[in-house]
Amino acid sequence: MEPDIEERIMSDLEELQKKVCKLQSRAGHSKMELRDFAGDLPANCTEIKAIAEKKFDVFAESGRGR
Repeated sequence: MEPDIEERIMSDLEELQKKVCKLQSRAGHSKMELRDFAGDLPANCTEIKAIAEKKFDVFAESGRGR
């Protein structure tokens, strides 16, 4: 392989690793928020759908990043 191609591949790999790390961090944060939310039930039962949809999106995006 040419040096330029190798550098680009390494740069792309580093970029993907950063994205995965950020996604995993967001997923971990969402997991903690869900646990905190569950502790407040049934008081916050009217918010279940909105919170679940938001957290589902985060975990779905995290799964695509792997």
